[in-house]
Amino acid sequence: MTGPRSTLRRTAWPIIVTAAAVTIGLPVLVIIGHLFVPTGDIWRHLAQTVLADYVRNSLLLMLGVAVGTLIGGVGTAWLTSMCRFPGRRFFEWALLLPMAMPAYIIAYTYTGLLDFPGPVQTALRDWTGWGFGDYWFPPIRSLEGAIVMLSLVLYPYVYLLSRAAFLSQSLCVLDVSRTLGNGPWRTFFFVALPLARPAIVAGLTLALMEALADYGTVHYFGVQTFTTGIFRTWFGLNSAAAAAQLSAMLLGFVLVLILIERYSRRQARYHHTSQRHQAIRGYRLSGWTAAAAVGFCTLPVLFGFLVPAGQLAAWAITVADTAYDRAFVTLVANSLQLAGLAALVTLALAVLLGYGRRLHPTPLVGGAVRVAGLGYAVPGTVIAIGVIIPFAWFDNTLDTWARATFGFSTGLLLSGTLAALVFAYLVRFLAVALHTVDAGLARIRPSMDEAGRSLGLRPGSVLQRIHLPMLKGSLLTATLLVFVDVMKELPATLILRPFNYNTLAVRVYELATDERLADAAPAALTIVLAGLLPVFLLSRSITRSRHAETA
Repeated sequence: MTGPRSTLRRTAWPIIVTAAAVTIGLPVLVIIGHLFVPTGDIWRHLAQTVLADYVRNSLLLMLGVAVGTLIGGVGTAWLTSMCRFPGRRFFEWALLLPMAMPAYIIAYTYTGLLDFPGPVQTALRDWTGWGFGDYWFPPIRSLEGAIVMLSLVLYPYVYLLSRAAFLSQSLCVLDVSRTLGNGPWRTFFFVALPLARPAIVAGLTLALMEALADYGTVHYFGVQTFTTGIFRTWFGLNSAAAAAQLSAMLLGFVLVLILIERYSRRQARYHHTSQRHQAIRGYRLSGWTAAAAVGFCTLPVLFGFLVPAGQLAAWAITVADTAYDRAFVTLVANSLQLAGLAALVTLALAVLLGYGRRLHPTPLVGGAVRVAGLGYAVPGTVIAIGVIIPFAWFDNTLDTWARATFGFSTGLLLSGTLAALVFAYLVRFLAVALHTVDAGLARIRPSMDEAGRSLGLRPGSVLQRIHLPMLKGSLLTATLLVFVDVMKELPATLILRPFNYNTLAVRVYELATDERLADAAPAALTIVLAGLLPVFLLSRSITRSRHAETA
């Protein structure tokens, strides 16, 4: 009897991991499957009227954000890693602050600042005596405005990975470039930049996927992209199949980005051949070059975090007497409850999958875990559509069977419930927790597993008694990262939330849509403050790794 039991224990983890991967991949499979579902005249109507706008605007948005994030991310990464100038240590972590600012919140804030009735144009008219139509001012509610807003909050993706790549480069390689007569700029363009290309492309891919997934900014600015089209088709035309087909096209854009990123990594063949690796001393800047470096690093911090956060704080103070009431407390409680539940469920599944892959590093298990972790590349709008279609089918099928068999209605058991919303968050943010858990597991030597087995512990006991205590830091980091991501998530929450159930993100969206920007400030500021948690963790992690390298 020990033989079958032993075999069952050996096969349990691969079966569980594979089943979890299929479940997590269900929304994407549903979206792809709806490519073959007929939609009647709706798809023909979309193709003849708005589909070209969706494609064009989405492509232009990607192109503009690519340029903005590359300039801001690579430029600041080069300065803070390769140069020495006043304030460099401050900018090393301050340049991460815009990550705490969701794109839709910065869009609402700058609209209140720069629109015609805002303080900037009002002051301009007071100073000049101009009236309406007497002057031209850049329109914030435009495709160009959306590109600027998204670039301000997404460049840290490129900055983080580019800076890590620059810091890992050997002084010996750069010294060779200097001995060949290359100055700082030629060394940057012809040596450092090619070496960092895979990391730059990876960061750019993340930024562009986030830009494609954005809904709040483009909707508020009136820019027609795939995300706004999916919402309009789902709620306006009441066509799940057409919305799913638009989602499939958006998935195609995301897939192209993933393939480009992986192709870039496959083609990268840059290695340090020298055995002498030293930390980079950096170029010391002075005079106007130092001032230019300080100014270049100040701009993204100023406009990406300080200005919008300051405006939100000012608005929050003006409405403090009426904003912080029982309804606001309910919003905070709902958001904390939802984010906490989603973070714990996601963490549990990440530990299960990560440890399962460690136990059985087979192609099947590894492929299943990679499939389960692809959700972060899928926009929240797409995941929401992929979740609600099978859940609604299950509810309707069960209700029909119960009526025919027992004569009563089961109602909606999954659709429109917190279960559907938490499942969507799980699909969307599992990769965040999984990567953090994997990094923690990689630091635990396999000999620890062997020691536990030699003491008679089963795999589950090894995980519980050995790995989990050693993973406390990684588990806390993963929980906080998922927690904050759920707090900021807007499109999936808008589609899947239960009736009359609001969160801080939804409330900000509703008030901003009604042009009540000051009233939206307390909820928006709360989300931003929560977003500072991962920024703090990232900054501390970078500092620790740097100290470890120089020790």
